[in-house]
Amino acid sequence: MKLPFSDNILRHYLENVYFINGHSYAGKSTMVRMLSERYGMIHCGENFHDAFPREKLSRWKQPALCYFDTMTGWQEWLSMTPEQHWNWAEQVSRECVEIEILELIRLAASGKKVIADTNIPPEILREISDYHRVAILVCDPPDISAARFFDRDDPEKQFMLSEIKKCPDPEAALRNFSSWMLYHPPMETDWAHTGFFTYIRSDFEHDTREEMLSALAKHFGLE
Repeated sequence: MKLPFSDNILRHYLENVYFINGHSYAGKSTMVRMLSERYGMIHCGENFHDAFPREKLSRWKQPALCYFDTMTGWQEWLSMTPEQHWNWAEQVSRECVEIEILELIRLAASGKKVIADTNIPPEILREISDYHRVAILVCDPPDISAARFFDRDDPEKQFMLSEIKKCPDPEAALRNFSSWMLYHPPMETDWAHTGFFTYIRSDFEHDTREEMLSALAKHFGLE
């Protein structure tokens, strides 16, 4: 994806922005929240691109972001094959890039540090930021989210679960949903080898938040 701005200009306007990306269930949302609270940073949580007005999206220019407005119902979305879902999610991430970058520039203009839970791909993060402002969080094993996705009680995940239960065959729908997270596309991102600082979460039974927070704070130069 070719950005419409020169990298040196974007780096300048994003110099107070810190990015966290990586696996689902690796702790991205928790770390962004805790870092913002601990160090007085502006918090940009998951899906912060939703700050852009939905009515100003274009079904032709941002078809993936507009999918939920055009689908026939949730069963259509839940019936996607793993490949179809991955292609859609990948397109959503691409369409979000320009929204996220411009939103982050707007927030960083205040002079405060900004911490973002982002889906901006590593190859683009290399263009707009640097090693000490990007962290990648990964899970070992990487597919643990398929088994634990609904363990979290946030509203979005519980809404998905409620829609799965409305399907004609809820068990089949749940199996298909889980298969999305187990799907490995031909061009899958190798999150453990992006060249950025990487923190591996392998303990899912104990509270390791403070340990992870300390490692990220040191990497970002916040301590």
